[in-house]
Amino acid sequence: MEKFSRQRQEILDVLSQSYEHPTAEEIFQKVKQLDETVSRGTVYRNLGLLTKNGVVQQIAISNSPDRYDYKRKPHWHIVCKQCGKVRDFEDIKEEEHFEKLIKEKTGMQLASSETIFHGICQECMAKKE
Repeated sequence: MEKFSRQRQEILDVLSQSYEHPTAEEIFQKVKQLDETVSRGTVYRNLGLLTKNGVVQQIAISNSPDRYDYKRKPHWHIVCKQCGKVRDFEDIKEEEHFEKLIKEKTGMQLASSETIFHGICQECMAKKE
């Protein structure tokens, strides 16, 4: 990937400081606070480049805007089907087992993976009671 522009670095800074898995619009609003000259198109275009180059992960969620995550270390995601909240799940000791199994069964070396679990968070379950 080419050299990071100032605005691309600001986008990455916003993402790296967030554990909330923000939408592109939320990222735009935060970057806009840092640099009022940034355009929505610049943020969306740079998110596409950062995703394409594996720097950030785009998390597609049904009936909700995509979310973005800075790739700190390998982890999975859990998405609430009610409110759309995305949480990290980092206890993935099984990933090595999956890599070995995939290699044995298909002959392919795993380069990357994305796993998203869907459920209902505690807050939404409490609302139902």
